[in-house]
Amino acid sequence: MATYRAIHVDSDGSLQPTRKTLVEPAAGQVRIAVESCGVCHSDSAAVHPHPTTEVGVVPGHEAVGRIDAVGVDVAGWSVGDRVGVGFLGGHCGVCGQCRRGRFVACADQPRTGITVDGGYAEYLYARQSGLVSIPEQLSSIDASPLLCAGFTTYNALVKAQLKPGDLVAVQGIGGLGHLGVQYARKMGATVVAIARGAGKADLARGFGAHHYIDSSATDVGAELAKLGGADVVLATAASGSSMTALIPGLADPGLLMVVGASSEPIEISPLSLIFNGVTIAGSLTGSSIENEDNLRFAVQHGVSAMIEEAPLDGAPTAYARMMSGAARFRMVLTIS
Repeated sequence: MATYRAIHVDSDGSLQPTRKTLVEPAAGQVRIAVESCGVCHSDSAAVHPHPTTEVGVVPGHEAVGRIDAVGVDVAGWSVGDRVGVGFLGGHCGVCGQCRRGRFVACADQPRTGITVDGGYAEYLYARQSGLVSIPEQLSSIDASPLLCAGFTTYNALVKAQLKPGDLVAVQGIGGLGHLGVQYARKMGATVVAIARGAGKADLARGFGAHHYIDSSATDVGAELAKLGGADVVLATAASGSSMTALIPGLADPGLLMVVGASSEPIEISPLSLIFNGVTIAGSLTGSSIENEDNLRFAVQHGVSAMIEEAPLDGAPTAYARMMSGAARFRMVLTIS
């Protein structure tokens, strides 16, 4: 039987090459010939240091390619369509959450590259409800990081209901943050970039930041307060304690929108919630149609990721580079 190349999680948690059998897509699914796949920090849920999923899973949830086979009961998608698949692999449409339109909270939704095989492979199988149409203006490589890193920051800012001129602080100028700065600027905000050290100041301004704060050299909360207080802080760094330090810099009212995944708690006093109008919220990407909104916005406003490319067999090295923080700023596997 025909096989295809993939990179899967071995029993020791490492990434190793393998071959998988090519099969026809199941009902309601399509098969995608993958052209590119981003390497995202969330892949670590399957890879490092101990797999939380079954051994043998293929990581990757920023996959772009062309449909090459369509299962029965698939409507609206055809062979040859260029599509993407993000972290949320498609809602079921029938659970209680879906019936209320809460597709992100679907009780039966695969998480691409964690609960089902992802895009570190030549082929990917996906539910039709998880497919994202890719604009022709975007190359597959450029589209990949926007499917998760871009979408995460875009949708969080949409949920924050920004007004033109709002002061938006983006904490962490990395894989998420360098896109968050661009989206916030294009949405009409006055943008403050926050990162450790002075080394990213010029990059942040190049992405559109009006101000830069070196968190290692000053009190971030106090500096934001000097600017009038942030209406929204988009927290992308995976550190609860560093997010806590941002709270005194919020305006009244102000929103701390968390997208950097961390098990470390954020600490806040009830007084801040009551008397300073502080709100803390989180955002987990969104639905496939919202992701199409994201891609259209990126095309119309020139939002793009800074990318380093690697071949499929270079996935272990690309993953290690991403996890070390050395990547500038998104790693993308070029597969076909």
